[in-house]
Amino acid sequence: MRIAPLARALAALCPLLSAAVLHAEPNDYVRTPIVEEGEKEIDFKWGVEKRKNMASGTATSVGFGWGATSWWFTELYGKWHRDPGESSGFDAWEWENRFQLLETGKYPVDLGFLLEIERPKDRSEGYELTYGPLLQSEWGAIQGNLNLLWQRHVRASAPFATDLHYQLQLKYRASEKFEWGAQGFGSLGRWDQWSPSSQQEHQFGPAIFGKIRTGTAQAVRYNAALLFGTNDASPRTAVRLQAEYEF
Repeated sequence: MRIAPLARALAALCPLLSAAVLHAEPNDYVRTPIVEEGEKEIDFKWGVEKRKNMASGTATSVGFGWGATSWWFTELYGKWHRDPGESSGFDAWEWENRFQLLETGKYPVDLGFLLEIERPKDRSEGYELTYGPLLQSEWGAIQGNLNLLWQRHVRASAPFATDLHYQLQLKYRASEKFEWGAQGFGSLGRWDQWSPSSQQEHQFGPAIFGKIRTGTAQAVRYNAALLFGTNDASPRTAVRLQAEYEF
């Protein structure tokens, strides 16, 4: 187990963890706990969502990531956002860190931990932190993921609540180049006092995945989903896609 390195990383960041009703971005994606040492990637994510009685909004990000060790993957993103009825503009810098805590396949569930630190362009929002466990398991050709993520702002000009989000994914690994399944994203409200069901956000829908090898140690990995909201508080529809060039 690799708990000690994670504990040291969190201890160094404790000063930030002192103080978000927040919603998932339309380009949000399901994180996985598996880390490949030495792997580098250029990552592109895009999404568009349509809410009731509103124009569509979009979110885009471009990042560079690196498998620094066998248990730590780190990535830096630039993020752009367009709210309904407004023009697109730069939104934030984000530093994502994934820690693999158990050896791949050794236990029934692979376990990881996510820590993201985002610095919004609007400095009054302080820093946005997202953190929580990443779970993955396999049943033959089916792979499932469940992530529980806490999200909050610190050093902001106004107080924010700490919200609880979840990510779900099921996929059937038909072949490396093409896999299919489903994804789900949701926001439950405050982690210690969930919002009424009519105010929570839940989106579910079909998804596709794949990896196309372009060289001995190079590949393009993709995934995309069409999501549908389950209530008026959720986006009615959302389309999200992600493409990574790995080398």
